Amino acid sequence: MIGYLTGKIISKKPTRILLDVNGVGYTVNISISTFEKLPDLNESASLFIHTSVKDDAIDLYGFFTPSEKEMFELLISVSGIGPKLAQSLLSGIQVDELKYAIDEGNLSRITAVPGIGRKTAERLLVELRDKINKLTEKFEPAEAGAPSSIRSDAIAALVNLGYNLKTAEKIVRDVMNSRTSITIEDVIKEALSQLNK
Repeated sequence: MIGYLTGKIISKKPTRILLDVNGVGYTVNISISTFEKLPDLNESASLFIHTSVKDDAIDLYGFFTPSEKEMFELLISVSGIGPKLAQSLLSGIQVDELKYAIDEGNLSRITAVPGIGRKTAERLLVELRDKINKLTEKFEPAEAGAPSSIRSDAIAALVNLGYNLKTAEKIVRDVMNSRTSITIEDVIKEALSQLNK
């Protein structure tokens, strides 16, 4: 089983990359959040790998962080959620936000991800709530002022102001990626400033 790969990026798309590892090309499925963290073409990248083996195919799923890989493996343990749906879910919501949505039973946040229906989301909440609690130490705590807490609060504020969820998520992520130290007020002000340009 392949658990980790380091190689040169030969081609890259939002949900898949081709990685040259010592002359062997590996096609690796990725989430959009991993895609956003990858370096440019022909540069070296390292990914944590989940190997999915089926009767007719062996598929590789790559993750920029161990926590994203662990969340992916938790998701595919839920009946009715396969690797493609788990990949789609991790593309639509950040790992820490998903962890807290499950922990708090926030059904609407999970069903906001395209392709996730109410029944699937309910099953996910029921099957993963206890498992998520056991993983608490592996994720950043959502303390007041912690990046994950600021991000989710800023997104919620923008959505309450009438902005589309996807737009709010993207603008908040962009603002937070461009600053090292930032408060919730700064994020919302900067996001509104960019949205109103």
